Amino acid sequence: MMRKDVTMDEEKRRYEKIRGAYHSVGRLASLYDGMMTYSTWSGKFVSRLVWGMGREEVSRYVGLALRAAHEGFDGRLLEVPVGTGCLSLPVYAELPNADITCLDYSPAMLAAARARADAIGIHNVAFVEGDVGQLIFEDDFFDAAVSINGFHAFPDKTAAWSEVHRVLRPGGRLTGSVFVLGGNPRTEFVVKHLYTRMGFFTPPYDTKAGLEARLRALFREVEVECVESLACFSCIK
Repeated sequence: MMRKDVTMDEEKRRYEKIRGAYHSVGRLASLYDGMMTYSTWSGKFVSRLVWGMGREEVSRYVGLALRAAHEGFDGRLLEVPVGTGCLSLPVYAELPNADITCLDYSPAMLAAARARADAIGIHNVAFVEGDVGQLIFEDDFFDAAVSINGFHAFPDKTAAWSEVHRVLRPGGRLTGSVFVLGGNPRTEFVVKHLYTRMGFFTPPYDTKAGLEARLRALFREVEVECVESLACFSCIK
C-alpha cells in the first residue's frame, strides 16, 4: 500500500513524528477538545483565529462530517482516526444497535477516547490501535465509515483512501472532513508554518478540485462541500 516514492524508513519516520505530535495533544485533551467542539474560550479563540469559524460553522462541518452515523444506523461503522472522540462518541451514544470500531495510530488519543466512552456509558465501540494505510479488516467489512479531520495528517494519503475504500462494502457510505488548500489564507499560513512543522499535518494537501478527483476515482457517488478550509465529503462505494 506504500507509494513507490516513499521508502519504508521515510514512512516509518513520518508516522513516528505524527504519533509523537498527537501523543502530546492527547496529554492536553481538554485544550484539544475545546477547540474541536468550540466549547472553551481558548478553543473558540483558536477556531476563529486559525480556522475562521464560529459556532455556526463548526456545527455545520461536524454535522456534514458525521452524516454516515445517521439516526437509527445499526450496521458496522469504522471511524479513523477517532482522536479523543469528542465529536463522534456523543453521536454513537445514540446508536446502541450499531457495531462501531474506532481506530487511531496514537495510544494517547485512544486512551482519551476510551475514557470518554466509559464516562458516557457506551458499550458497543471497540478501540483499535492501527495504521490506516494497512487496515487489518477484511474487504467489504463495514457498512459505513467516518473520518473527521484525519486525512490531512496521514503520510500516505493514497494508501489511506484506498484502504478505507477497500474495507467499505459496495453501497457503503464514507463521510468526513479534511483540510484543503484554496480556502482561508490565514488557515493555510498556520498549517504551513506551524501545524506541518509540529507534525500535526502532513503534506501534500489537496485542493477541493483535487480531492473531488481523488474521490471520484474510487467511489461511484461523491459530494464535497467546503466550510472555510475544511472540505466535507460524502462518498458512496
